[in-house]
Amino acid sequence: MADILVITGLSGAGRSQAADDLEDLGWFVVDNLPVTLLDKVVELSGESGGEIEKLCLVVGNARHQAGILGAIVNLRSQGHRVRIMFLDASTRELVRRYEETRRKHPLSDGVKSLEGVIEAERTAVAEVKASADLVIDTTGLTVHQLKAQLRDLFGPESPTDSLQITVISFGFKHGVPIDVDTVFDVRFLPNPHWDEALRPLTGLDPAVSSYVLGSDLAGEFLGRVTSLLDLVLPSYVAEGRSYLTIGVGCTGGRHRSVAVVEAVAAHLRGARYSPRVSHRDLSL
Repeated sequence: MADILVITGLSGAGRSQAADDLEDLGWFVVDNLPVTLLDKVVELSGESGGEIEKLCLVVGNARHQAGILGAIVNLRSQGHRVRIMFLDASTRELVRRYEETRRKHPLSDGVKSLEGVIEAERTAVAEVKASADLVIDTTGLTVHQLKAQLRDLFGPESPTDSLQITVISFGFKHGVPIDVDTVFDVRFLPNPHWDEALRPLTGLDPAVSSYVLGSDLAGEFLGRVTSLLDLVLPSYVAEGRSYLTIGVGCTGGRHRSVAVVEAVAAHLRGARYSPRVSHRDLSL
């Protein structure tokens, strides 16, 4: 059975932001879902081979939320775990947000004032709010604070899993990857390219790894890099950052950078992170 989170609330209170945050936390998100399609989406998610374990359904404004409670009762009767999260905010704050973004309220009728439209929607969704398992008032929350709150409520058991780290090796002669956040240049380390026995091998081979990492210089370098990561990564997690890409480059991207990336990734795993490893130029 599915673990389903239904996001409802007032227009402008942060439904779309919450949807993005939950997607970063590994939830499969369907945004602006009409209630009439709720059952069908859940049914299709169950037919996907079990790949969708956590399903987040974002229901739109008050018009879209009509009938949501009956649909949720039906899903629960089928054995699904269904939770409702309602996002709220003060009328004054919602007015400020709409005026700041110059967006039109989706329920605006050209007659009521913006404040009147917001109050009308608040009345229309009062029953949904009363039935919610969780109500979050976003009036005083920054986007980072909302993300942190959602991570605590719906994120992985280990906070480190919320930060997706990629460690990539590359060769400078093929260009620096455009999506890296931090780059370490390891061209100062001993180069196996000049050893005829090691040249055909790669940094994945133990002989090359020992050659590159066996010196005191390499040991000190790795110690300082891993100490730096130990210092900053918890702060990235606390800030709510979702992605970090660390690049390690040598000349060709086959020997030194590969060996260092493998060593850095091993350290990160020991620190309870789950890094993704990529060797961009290994086969060139």
